[in-house]
Amino acid sequence: MSARVREILGWYGSDNPGTLTNLARLLGAGTLAGTGRLVILPVDQGFEHGPARSFAPNPAAYDPRYHFELAIEAGCNAYAAPLGFLEAGAREFAGRIPLILKLNNHDVLLEERDPAQALTGSVRDALRLGCVGIGFTIYPGSEHRLVMYERLRGLAEEAKQHGLVVVVWSYPRGSGLTKEGETAVDVTAYAAHIAAQLGAHVIKVKLPTAHLEQAAARKVYEAQGVPIGTLPERVRHVVQSAFDGRRIVIFSGGAAAAEAQVFEEVRAIRDGGGFGSIIGRNSFQRSRADALRFLGTVMGIYAGTQK
Repeated sequence: MSARVREILGWYGSDNPGTLTNLARLLGAGTLAGTGRLVILPVDQGFEHGPARSFAPNPAAYDPRYHFELAIEAGCNAYAAPLGFLEAGAREFAGRIPLILKLNNHDVLLEERDPAQALTGSVRDALRLGCVGIGFTIYPGSEHRLVMYERLRGLAEEAKQHGLVVVVWSYPRGSGLTKEGETAVDVTAYAAHIAAQLGAHVIKVKLPTAHLEQAAARKVYEAQGVPIGTLPERVRHVVQSAFDGRRIVIFSGGAAAAEAQVFEEVRAIRDGGGFGSIIGRNSFQRSRADALRFLGTVMGIYAGTQK
């Protein structure tokens, strides 16, 4: 085990040996093993956005096994997905890559100003499938946020009792926010802090913009001169907001984008002290060969082998 991984494990002093072992498995897998950096392949988009919107650009991706194979061959630290996709390949690929079961999901068949998510898996399912951890989405800004926080707290307690890692998708959304506010730097930092306070080991947020959503927060940012002018500065602030960097914060890859843009964002995450990326559509919507090359470049940037 590398010194960096031992350092990170030391941040989670209240956790039992089982959870620390699974966190070490996550940090010790794939191309970035031992670096303290993570690149995770998440494939919950079929549930969240619909199958055609998610997989028609690369029809091979309709097959759940494709994503196991892509994550393994690319050298990802883990593969995260809802229950059905993991059940479709967990036996065939058992032990070949750490798995994260996404316990709640949301569809887009009804447009909602204040979204919530349904429980679609359990801690017992995660244990049965050999997962290292569970994933759970919260929506700070939604009128349903307090119920989601309470539900996460209970599931996190259960997961930790069984030695699992807790990964939280903290996505500000709802009637409490403007559309621009969903990725505002003050709101994103707040979302990361909320996830840390709810017991997350790994926190997933979107990349923050320079927009400041809350008037009360704006006064503090301006009075204290909090550096947020560049993307690396904003990443650094979000990581700082998660217990001064003592919780693992990774950043969403977002919708499909040009390679140059994604690579520039990865450099900003690296330079800002972020722990890595969780990249779905920008990976699996490419052909297999292009996805492997693309993910190889992302990992090379984090590893320092590529500029």
